[in-house]
Amino acid sequence: MTSPADDSTASRAAADAPRQVGVGPHPGPWPSDPRLDPELLAAGDRRNVEDRFRYWRREAIIAELDLHRHELHVAIENLEHDANIGSVVRTANAFAVDAFHIVGRRRWNRRGAMVTDRYQHEIHHPDAAHLIAWARERDRPIVAIDLVEGAQPIERTPLPRNALLVVGQEGPGVSAEILAAADLVVGITQFGSTRSINVAAAAAIAMHSWILQHAEVPAGPLR
Repeated sequence: MTSPADDSTASRAAADAPRQVGVGPHPGPWPSDPRLDPELLAAGDRRNVEDRFRYWRREAIIAELDLHRHELHVAIENLEHDANIGSVVRTANAFAVDAFHIVGRRRWNRRGAMVTDRYQHEIHHPDAAHLIAWARERDRPIVAIDLVEGAQPIERTPLPRNALLVVGQEGPGVSAEILAAADLVVGITQFGSTRSINVAAAAAIAMHSWILQHAEVPAGPLR
């Protein structure tokens, strides 16, 4: 017989135990689906992916996402190795953004991406001029996200379907060169005392604003 104290200790231990993500080894016999990875079937799949992609090969996940990606592109200026870049990429993955762009240093802080960058298309630009030229060649409107003079409230502004959203670094914001070239500059309306919000949060709000205008949102429950 266990005492209440024993039960309490067991409950605390269960609560403190790390939560297992994903699934363990697949029971046999294994399915013959070519999208599945034999190594994951044997060892289990603890990756940060939706349940529908459990045991899938990375290439198969990318191919499936490519069938349903949105036209939106997102660019992040990487001038100061900003730790927020990974979070922006993670959100881009969540909203099935077609591609994300890194402007400046090729190496960027991937920690916040939680390996979601492995399932996205990444495009690098050595500087702002290169990004601007890339957008012009493809008739992609540049939409800068920054609270600067003349910025339109994103909550009331139609965003182009094939927009290239650009966010800058935490603190300095979008570079002057991109602001000057932008087809549209929008800001997020704020009602508190802070001067600005975190750049990763701003990017997420901007992407979701685009989603509300252009994506087919399911009518039923999400889960």
